[in-house]
Amino acid sequence: MRVSVLALDGVFDLGLSAILDALQTANELIEMTGLAVPPFEVKIVGMRKTVLTAHGLKVPIQPVGSQTPDCVIIPAIACKRADTLTAALARPDVRDAAKAFRAWASDGVRLTAACAGTFVLAESGLLNQQRATTTWWLAPMFRERYPQVLLDESNMVVKSGNVVTAGAALGHIDLALWLIRSVSPEIASLTARYLIVDSRPSQTAYALTDHLIHSDPVVQHFERWARARLARGFSLDSAAKATGASKRTLTRRLHSVLGKSPLSYFQSLRVERAVHLLKTSNASVEEVAAQVGYTDGGTLRLLLRRRLNLGVKEIRRTSERSDVTG
Repeated sequence: MRVSVLALDGVFDLGLSAILDALQTANELIEMTGLAVPPFEVKIVGMRKTVLTAHGLKVPIQPVGSQTPDCVIIPAIACKRADTLTAALARPDVRDAAKAFRAWASDGVRLTAACAGTFVLAESGLLNQQRATTTWWLAPMFRERYPQVLLDESNMVVKSGNVVTAGAALGHIDLALWLIRSVSPEIASLTARYLIVDSRPSQTAYALTDHLIHSDPVVQHFERWARARLARGFSLDSAAKATGASKRTLTRRLHSVLGKSPLSYFQSLRVERAVHLLKTSNASVEEVAAQVGYTDGGTLRLLLRRRLNLGVKEIRRTSERSDVTG
């Protein structure tokens, strides 16, 4: 498989290295095991002759060339804040990269990106109407900037059509293992074992909800209002009045920041509070249900059972992935 890794100025050092090291390890294991698996032909390409990493290291760039790759990977630009990323996306080399993506797409090349690199891919318009993921703390910015993309930042790796996106930071290694697995599950499993990579199919466990909430004052005010009236029930009219926003604006801001409706987030806060009370007090399910606004314990039991089932499914998905990746 011919793989071109597209490095832009200020590329995230760890992301670039993770991809290259994973693919090199896979090639070494192919040679060691003698498995009939074609090696990965990897080259680093760029939109400019000279590219420096975020730490100032010079990247050995090769020309894009006339030979069409099978797959293109774009690691993240090392931007952890919305303002620095916005400035980076306005650069001429990023615009040139978006143009190159569209050309590759027309040739049937598989396009992949990780972390903030997903923004560069989204700039091309090729993620419109496609499912995608991105780094969890920049998800609000991603939703606002690319409203036509079907974003699900809870996932670590998302394939949609001929594009594949991966989540934050070490999502680069998950993306590389996904690519290796598409060629040989056995080599992917060995590569994961040699690199000691744990399974992490979801970013949810790493996301700091408080960080996302505090990024938007309307969402922050809604959360305070909701926590103060869990026992009294939900009213979108009251919520909008309390936050000083229209119902439409409140709904839009909640979805942009958390990917949930106001009612959905209110219900999740109820369940969160119920779990806390059941763990830290001697109250019965019926008593806890009343404290968080449910008329009977049966409703709460159903919601808790649903939450437990989702957790079990997540464990099973992790286990199944461990069987593949080691």
